[in-house]
This record gives sequence, C-alpha cells and structure tokens, in this order.
Amino acid sequence: MHASSRFQGRSAGLGLALLSAFAFGGSGVAAKPLIEAGLDPLHVVWLRVAGAALIMLPVAWRHRNLVRERPALLAGFGLFAVAGVQAFYFASISRIPVGVALLVEYLAPALVLGWVRFVQRRPVTRAAAAGVVLAVGGLACVVEVWAGLSFDLLGLLLALGAACCQVGYFVLSDHGGQDGRSGEGAEPPHPVGVIAYGLIVGAAVLTVVARPWGMDWALLGGSAGMNGDEVPAWLLLGWIVLLATVLAYATGVVSVRMLSPQVAGVVACLEAVIATGLAWVLLGEHLSAPQLIGGFVVLTGAFIAQSAAPKPPSGPVAAGAGTGAVAGPVEDELSHGRAPH
Repeated sequence: MHASSRFQGRSAGLGLALLSAFAFGGSGVAAKPLIEAGLDPLHVVWLRVAGAALIMLPVAWRHRNLVRERPALLAGFGLFAVAGVQAFYFASISRIPVGVALLVEYLAPALVLGWVRFVQRRPVTRAAAAGVVLAVGGLACVVEVWAGLSFDLLGLLLALGAACCQVGYFVLSDHGGQDGRSGEGAEPPHPVGVIAYGLIVGAAVLTVVARPWGMDWALLGGSAGMNGDEVPAWLLLGWIVLLATVLAYATGVVSVRMLSPQVAGVVACLEAVIATGLAWVLLGEHLSAPQLIGGFVVLTGAFIAQSAAPKPPSGPVAAGAGTGAVAGPVEDELSHGRAPH
C-alpha cells in the first residue's frame, strides 16, 4: 500500500511537472501576437507580471515575514528571474522565433559553470565541461552559423541577456546564506512566498522601466493575429497571466516537492520542446532539421551541465568574496526548475 501511494505521488508529480512545462512554454506563443499587434514587449511583460502579482497578493500577505527575513533573495528573484529574464525574452521573441530564443536561454547552466570555474575558481567535472561544449555546439546549429547568422543578431543578444539574468539569479541562490539565516535549524523560506514577492518586486521594477501609462490600452480591446486567425487580445493576456505565470509557478513548485529538483529539472527541459511545437502549430514558425537537431543537442548539453555541476558543501558556510554559501531548499528548488518565461 505504501509503495502504491508513493508511485501515485510520483505519477501526480510528473503530471504537474508536465503541466508546468506546458504552461511556461506557451508564454512566448501567446505574447508574440500581442507584440506584433502593436504592444511594446516591455508593456506585455509588465501586464504579465503586474497581473500575476495582483493575483498573488494574498499569498504575499500570508508570507509577509519574508520581507524582513530574506530581503536579498526577494530582490534578486524579482530583479533577475522575473523582470530581467522576461524583459529580455519577450524583447528577443519580437525579433527571432520563440523556439530559438528559448534554446539560447538554455545556455544558462553552461554559463553558470563558467562562473563557478573562472570566478569562484572551483573545479568543474569533465562531464560538466562536455555538457557546455554540447550546448554551445547545438546552439551553433540552432542559429545556423554556416549561413552567417541567419537570425537577427540583436534578437540573439537579447535572448543571451535572458540567459545571463538566469545566471545572476542562480549565483544569488548559491549565496543564499549571506543574510546569516541559512544555518542549521533555520526554517527555509516558502517557495510560493518567494515567487509572490518576486512578482511584486518585478512589477515595481518594470513599472519604472516600461512606463505603462504610455501604453496604447485600446489594443487590449482588439484582436491579434495568430498564424492567420484573429484572437481577442484579452484572451491572450489572460493566457499569459493565468496559465503561463500563476498556474505554471504553482504546478512547478508542487511538482518539485512531489518529485525532486533533479527530476523536475529534467521535465523542465521539455519546456523548450513544447514552446517550439506550439510556435510551429500556432504561429507557423518552422525550424529546419539542423535546427531541431541542434535544439536537442542544446537541451542535452544543458541537462548534463546542470546535473554534473559541483554541489556546495553540506552544513553552514560563511559567505565571503568568491565563496558560495549553502543554498537553502527554496533556492535549490527554484534554481533546478527554471526562471520564469
């Protein structure tokens, strides 16, 4: 009976992880028609983050102690994983295909290893180095370097900016003990509470950057083209806020707790596959055979680089310059999933 319950729990966890990957993967597909209809990418990001933050306000109030206990983590999550990643990602998909932008973003685990090796001067395993080589080689196929970069260079740089923002958050997570609260016996911050405040911080930052008071609000009452079909703009916005943000986060966090960060991280790699498939069907963005093969290689390399990354030592560690402190369970859960798209 116990084994049966555990199997059912894992099955439910896998189902939720797949639902989360599907929900996250659809964000770019729903956002691109709004951008092509005339909305600025930053305005679309602000609408997504502000809408999700409004829905998550009750959760933030319930975990209001985090403001006092983990201000650095909340600020970092809001600045990098919410505002930074999404702003760069949405700006990139306005210039290049959704699948390509997301695959470029999956260089983040490889970039994290570069930080570990050359900045923190910690050893990196051969398997991790091989994962980096695979990811970079696969990316070369995705952007078709033999054709002289057939994609918009600025779009590729914006996607790389999203990957760098993910690295910034992963590095912040690795230094989660800087506030002196990650020692033994300290209660880890609740991941849903971190997400809620990350969205609030991200919305505040994006309000200053995007200046939504200059947005053409009338566009939200119209429609947007999706591969020849007209879809109500408000329906696409609801998809982005409710499905691609709130539902995606909630199911992602629960799936990690029912499975493990490693298993959930593997399932999260399907996000790029789902995004590419949805963009193919709903937006008509077709990728060539070499690009599809390159995408598979990028995901394989990212998975190897992530799973072979050196783990920080167990037990409390005093954080200092160039040293990594122990990341608490919430940081481990978030960094083994994905930064929001």
